[in-house]
Amino acid sequence: MSNSEPEVDWAVFIPAVIIVLVCTIPLMIFPESAAQILTDSRKFIMTNFLWLYLIVGTSAFLFCLWLVLGPYAHVKLGAPNESPEYSDMQWAAMMFTTAIGASVIAWGFAEPIFYLQTPPMGIQVGSTKSFEWAHMYPLLHWGIIPWSMYALPAVPIAYMLYVKRYPVLRVSSACDGALPTYGRDQIKTIIDILIVLGIVGGVATSLGLGVPLLSAMLSTLFDVPNNMVIKMSILSLWTLLFGTSVYRGLKSGIKTLADINIVIAIFAILFVLIAGPGVFIMDLTVNSIGLMFNNFIRTSTWTDPIGNGSFPEDWTGFYWGWWLAYSGMVGLFFGRISRGRTIRQLVLGVVCWGCLGTWLFLAVMGGYSLYLETTGTLAVKEILSTQGMSFVNALVIQSLPFGKFALFIFTLLSIIFYATTIDSSAYVLSSISAKNLRSDTEPKRWNRLAWAVLLALITAGVLQSGALDTVLSITVLSSVPLIPILLILSISLVRWLNQDFG
Repeated sequence: MSNSEPEVDWAVFIPAVIIVLVCTIPLMIFPESAAQILTDSRKFIMTNFLWLYLIVGTSAFLFCLWLVLGPYAHVKLGAPNESPEYSDMQWAAMMFTTAIGASVIAWGFAEPIFYLQTPPMGIQVGSTKSFEWAHMYPLLHWGIIPWSMYALPAVPIAYMLYVKRYPVLRVSSACDGALPTYGRDQIKTIIDILIVLGIVGGVATSLGLGVPLLSAMLSTLFDVPNNMVIKMSILSLWTLLFGTSVYRGLKSGIKTLADINIVIAIFAILFVLIAGPGVFIMDLTVNSIGLMFNNFIRTSTWTDPIGNGSFPEDWTGFYWGWWLAYSGMVGLFFGRISRGRTIRQLVLGVVCWGCLGTWLFLAVMGGYSLYLETTGTLAVKEILSTQGMSFVNALVIQSLPFGKFALFIFTLLSIIFYATTIDSSAYVLSSISAKNLRSDTEPKRWNRLAWAVLLALITAGVLQSGALDTVLSITVLSSVPLIPILLILSISLVRWLNQDFG
């Protein structure tokens, strides 16, 4: 059986596709009322369960701390003498491009400006303090806690693949240590369907932000109107691009894109630093890192219970939800590429490399936006209020020296970034909906392509509704089932470690 061709697991594939279509079609036919339902549901979850999301984030961080410092840190994910499958640089490149995608660009320039409009912690609008906190908060939202949420599922999945030697590439199988024997298969099918929905929700958010971002960049670059035709053309181009890459598979497709991407990304960061206000950005960054570590516990547990402002729900809660929605997919992907590393290396690698990448990006991009706003060189706040988030990015990038060239580089970076994100998503979705798929084989090509097309369809539905609120709501809703799944994965890992090494 194990040598046979990987089959499609219809028990996962069909329900998942049906649920996806049931959610997408109303968005296309009744964009306004469907968007309203989504927004209301998100408000309900965040108003009543913000505390839970913040606890989950902090717990993930503490669990990762235990994995790194605890008695099992030296456990090798693979045979005792096995060396890592990928070099450190390739490993870091694949992790970063898969996990983050162009979302760092989508939010990088605009996020601090949102915080200037509604500062946290009762800080006065327009004060110097509001600028400092506006630069610090993205580093919190893309920092240690989020990457811990990614590292947590990666360890039990890598353990299942390379220590337990399971012949399958599925999140549900890594839950075995915590599941009862009775009814186990049914529970695992439900877990897989929920993971699929989480991934689809997370990717829909990334693409729902990404397509408007790219169309704003292209319309600014070529001075053409920014309309639905451009957006749909971008989506079609992407589907072709990642369809091809997914078709070629993990080693030749995704790895190549990730390698090209990291080079362009480093170039982009250096360009903004050298061509832009480098000293100002470095000063601000060092200040923000101090501010973040100084207020780490306070900011990651702040619910604003008395003031009842919406900042923690709109931002920290939303971000933890977004990272959670993706954690199944990213955990599976990170686990798959981490053969031959120890538990400590895997956790530290994910958290340290991850933070280094996101912090560099956000500190430089956000710092440049804030510089333009402080000096009055470009009315960034006004652009955000009148033209929206996507144009903030396009116009801020264009204000750099050699503006059109800079915009071209960032456009290219975004195209490849999103291709790798969807690429790995389609790869993981097809793995989860495949039977007897060994970790060294790849899912059926039509299965991979089907998911690439479905992801494009959902995005088209999201774009019809047009509102940023809808996009953000989809994530929060799809993150709910991942809270119990992460708990089950943690229990499973601890039980396995105790049995094998206790």
